[in-house]
Amino acid sequence: MSVSALMNTYGERKTTLTKGDGPYLWDSEGRRYLDALSGIAVCGLGYNYPSVTQAISEQAKTLIHCSNLFLIEPQQELGKLLVQASGMDKVFFSNSGAEANEAAIKLARKYAQDKGITAPHIITCDKSFHGRTMATLSATGNPKVKAGFFPMVEGFSHVPYNDIEAIKQAATENTIAIMVEPIQGEGGVNVPADDYLTNLRALCDENGWLLILDEIQTGNGRTGAYFAYQHTNIHPDVVTTAKGLGNGVPIGACLAKGKAAEVFQPGNHGSTFGGNPLACSAAVATFKALVKDGIMKSGAATGNSMIAKFKERFANNPKVVEVKGQGMMMGIQLSQDCPTLVERAKEKNLLLNVTAGNTIRLLPPLILTEEQAQTVVDTVVQLVEEIE
Repeated sequence: MSVSALMNTYGERKTTLTKGDGPYLWDSEGRRYLDALSGIAVCGLGYNYPSVTQAISEQAKTLIHCSNLFLIEPQQELGKLLVQASGMDKVFFSNSGAEANEAAIKLARKYAQDKGITAPHIITCDKSFHGRTMATLSATGNPKVKAGFFPMVEGFSHVPYNDIEAIKQAATENTIAIMVEPIQGEGGVNVPADDYLTNLRALCDENGWLLILDEIQTGNGRTGAYFAYQHTNIHPDVVTTAKGLGNGVPIGACLAKGKAAEVFQPGNHGSTFGGNPLACSAAVATFKALVKDGIMKSGAATGNSMIAKFKERFANNPKVVEVKGQGMMMGIQLSQDCPTLVERAKEKNLLLNVTAGNTIRLLPPLILTEEQAQTVVDTVVQLVEEIE
């Protein structure tokens, strides 16, 4: 198929992928690649995972879509699974991470309006990425992706990540929420201090603010817990996720707890396709494989082992500033930008990407074997050593 009919939003694309199985993808020339990107943290179970494929097939034979004006059995089941796994109270389903974050922003604004705050203020972080709709773009702390789209939606300010004092200084009488990623993905796989989320929770409790955690990328077992905040003892007021929720079938979720869970009432928000039978059936099967089949835990162990190996092998390499990450979410920050590295990796039959200009981002499927994980490590080490 010619790409001439498509808007040029992704630049030049040289490879056509046609098939996937396990952690591997094949292109139109029959070449096989080991995938260390997972469609950007989407296919945590890899490709053609039997129970997910079966769930999609069976649901497609019965009911692909119906309106949210009716009860949907797979949606009810998925909602219960997510609420039980997260410790949250209620969930709203959408089609994507941007839409899930849009719901969270609308929820925070409605919460503020209900309290009499007519100009709500939400604090987010530098280097954050929350989506490409106008509200989520406004929340995003990356000037590059905003270029050409001004004016932004009002009501957001950005502070340095992992800096509690900066939040205190940025707060106003209209501040209603803090919105952060537990680990920044697009910003360079930035991992905060161990007490960052705990301190954010305390600050929100002290001021009556909502704590919104964007777990679009960190959720669904990517870091070893179903949600990354579960490595702590806190609960957010709102948590969003998408990407790995349906293992490739588009679906997003905005979960809320306590007072935040009661903000939306009939007519306040909605979605035509969000949480339809097909997407929810895929997500139910994905959830059960991740949690009940133990893939979430085994994947985290494999990922943490990879991080340890990278740290050991790059310990004295001046080209590497830092190896960071958790579970199957890892970044290797280099001392220089590496614009050709993605294509060079492809030449070695490995798919990965680079974020923030200088950070190799690895988001492999959680199903990697030890041998496949070692191949990723060896190939990435070789790629870095070959940088001039």
